[in-house]
Amino acid sequence: MDRKVGLQLYTLRDYLKTPEDIARTLHKVSEIGYRVVQISGLGPIEPQALKDILDRENLQGTSTHVGYQSLLEDIDKVIEKHKILDASIAVCPGLPEDLHNREGYKKVARELNRAAEILQKEGIRLAYHNHGTEFEKHEDKLGMEILFGESEHLLAELDTYWVQYGGGDPAYWCEKLQDRLVLLHLKDMGIKDNQQIMLPVGEGNLNWERIFEAIEGSPCEFLLVEQDTCQIDPFESVKTSLENLRQMGLR
Repeated sequence: MDRKVGLQLYTLRDYLKTPEDIARTLHKVSEIGYRVVQISGLGPIEPQALKDILDRENLQGTSTHVGYQSLLEDIDKVIEKHKILDASIAVCPGLPEDLHNREGYKKVARELNRAAEILQKEGIRLAYHNHGTEFEKHEDKLGMEILFGESEHLLAELDTYWVQYGGGDPAYWCEKLQDRLVLLHLKDMGIKDNQQIMLPVGEGNLNWERIFEAIEGSPCEFLLVEQDTCQIDPFESVKTSLENLRQMGLR
C-alpha cells in the first residue's frame, strides 16, 4: 500500500486560533512539504472556509478528531462537516475520565460501534485514538482489549508514544490491531533528566524500523506526525519529523 505522511494539526494549535491564523499556518505547513493534514486543534471556522484554504494550499484534510459527545449527540453535523471537507475518517480522540473503567469501556464500545455503523453508510469510517490510560488493566483485560473486543466496526488510530508510555509495544499493537489500523500517530519518545519527553520522529528512542514493518499488512493509509508538547519551535519540530521520515524512505 502507498502510505502518505501527514501532519496532525493539534501540534500547531497555538497558531490556529482564528481563520486568519489558520490560513497563515496552513500556508507554512504546505511550504514545509506536507500534503495531508488531520483536522484538530483549530479555533472556530466554517467547514467550507477551511476547505477553501486547504484547496488553495494543496492540502488534503483526510481525517478529523471529533469529541465523544459530538459523535453521540450531533452525528448529522459530523457527517455534514466531513462531506464538506472530503474527509473519510473521523477519530474519537479520547474519553471522559469517568469512562476509563471496565463498564465504561463496554458502554463506549457499544455507543461508538453504533456511531460507526451510521457513519459507514455515509462513506465515513470511525476510529479511536489511544493515550496511556487505555493500557491500565481492569480485572483481567486492558482498557484497549475491552474497547476493541466489544466493538465490531470501530477502527484504530494508534499513537506510538502513548502506547509506549502505557507500557505497551507499539509494533505489537500495530500487529494486534492490524486489520483495524487505519491511521498511525508518529510521535517519538526520548528521555531528559530521567523524564519521558516527546520528540520529533527519529530524534528519540522508538524502534521505527520495527513499527513500520508491523504495519505492512494493515489498511493503514496515513502516517500522521504529532507532538502534544514540542521541545523546540513547533514548525521546526514538524519539519524535522518530515525530513527524518523522508530519510527513512517515506513520503
